[in-house]
Amino acid sequence: MLAALALTHVTIAAVTIYLHRCQAHRALELHPLISHFFRFWLWLTTGMVTKEWAAIHRKHHAKCETVEDPHSPQIYGINRVLWAGVFLYVKESFNKETLERYGHGTPDDWMERNLYTRCSVFGVFLMLATDLLLFGVVPGVLIWLAQIAWIPFWAAGVINGVGHFFGYRSYDVADASTNIVPWGILIGGEELHNNHHAFASSAKLSSKWYEIDVGWMYICVLQALGLATVKKLAPKPRFARPKAAADLETLHAVISNRYDVLSRYAKSVRRTYAEEIERLKHWSPRDAEVLHSLRRALIRGQALAGAERARLAEALKTSRALATVVAMRHELVALWERSSASKEQLLRQLQDWCRRAEASGITSLVDFSQRLRSYA
Repeated sequence: MLAALALTHVTIAAVTIYLHRCQAHRALELHPLISHFFRFWLWLTTGMVTKEWAAIHRKHHAKCETVEDPHSPQIYGINRVLWAGVFLYVKESFNKETLERYGHGTPDDWMERNLYTRCSVFGVFLMLATDLLLFGVVPGVLIWLAQIAWIPFWAAGVINGVGHFFGYRSYDVADASTNIVPWGILIGGEELHNNHHAFASSAKLSSKWYEIDVGWMYICVLQALGLATVKKLAPKPRFARPKAAADLETLHAVISNRYDVLSRYAKSVRRTYAEEIERLKHWSPRDAEVLHSLRRALIRGQALAGAERARLAEALKTSRALATVVAMRHELVALWERSSASKEQLLRQLQDWCRRAEASGITSLVDFSQRLRSYA
């Protein structure tokens, strides 16, 4: 049992450190010795090809929650992705267009072409023979079955399925990604999937003080030994005294920390939401009920289907405060979505946003505008 757990954990480390953070997202560089060990180990225990895995994962990010996403539970349903996610992965691995478009920059040496790719299944049977020799027939077969089933279930099923269906969200990203639990130990830190989708190129997946990313701990050890170099980390918001008016430095900080901005915005308007719901209960119980049922969408700005969108729009007519905070959230998001606007134009829009927020008379917006001007 302990041997199976230790061996499968090495596989998890290989997936999260080598395939995911190093190859798919270029968040770190690994020493050739470590890189090749991970390639060899994954060939033995999973038969996965680096180019295929990186390409499919990159496509998942590029087409997340759309019909082109290789494994979205929002499209295929949670049960299919959770229990049969490996088959979705295998199906996409035969898509040559996916491999050509998203598989660039992965290893293409003699070993990769002639052994790891051409003979990808051979390694799994070599692992079986090794397990039989080391542990005996029955224990060896059981350990081998655990090894080959571990990644298909935990990575292809749980992370791709549950990680886009159930859990908590630290960042309001456009997709449905969630953090399954705050302690990323069993699956090497991949449990923190919402954090990853917010900052895909970060080598560290934890962001809160209470979150644990065991994969990051291993990376730190490798880096201390000179066997890894971290290239990218998620930005950490810094604050100073609020400026009288937002400037270009403020604009850059707001855009760089946009997910933190939206998270703080959601927290700041909760008080306004609670006050308005309480007020509406006294004379518009129906509207209060609608706003309460759509609380998450209202505070976090989540997209709604046509019928729910119409219900929300009608209910917001009874609350100027809530209608204002919803509208101003959309305007704030537009700041970093206007790729064609110049820095000067974006700065004027940010300054105008702060001016109108402070003139709204809504306490939460006034306080948040001050917080926005303190990003440094």
